[in-house]
Amino acid sequence: MRIIPNLLAVALITLTVSCKKNPAESAEHKALVAEHETMIQTHAEMEKQHSTISDDHTSLISSHKDIANDSLHLANEKKHATILSSHTSLVEKHKTLVSEHKALEEKHASGTISLEEMTKDHEKLKKQHQEMLDEHHKMMKEHEKVTAEDAKMVKEHAASTTNEEKK
Repeated sequence: MRIIPNLLAVALITLTVSCKKNPAESAEHKALVAEHETMIQTHAEMEKQHSTISDDHTSLISSHKDIANDSLHLANEKKHATILSSHTSLVEKHKTLVSEHKALEEKHASGTISLEEMTKDHEKLKKQHQEMLDEHHKMMKEHEKVTAEDAKMVKEHAASTTNEEKK
């Protein structure tokens, strides 16, 4: 007779353990994974735009080779170099953030951290991501402004050189 209660206890324990949800199957975890994919795409776009800034900087320097040490052009080069350096740092910080986000995803999927802890940490990372994205957009606007100013100065310099040659 003792066998039946023991079998019932084993069946109840087995049922309880087998019904435990996989953390990776929760809606919150799936949202975390979707957010991670967005971060990866954002990072790829940041790197692409960083490459553009770098190429533009090379072009900017090259376009100034024929211009005698004009302080306005040199100041513009310096502004652009500062943007490039700041953006390099931002891209590296974002790369670290993406890695931290992936680690959070893995910790939660393995059950190493609780849903509550994952949610709290995820909110922090999302906030940092948004701040970096805002900083990136600000830098891109500044980059556009500096390159537009430079194009205008180069055009003006070319026009003044042509006018001087005609005299």
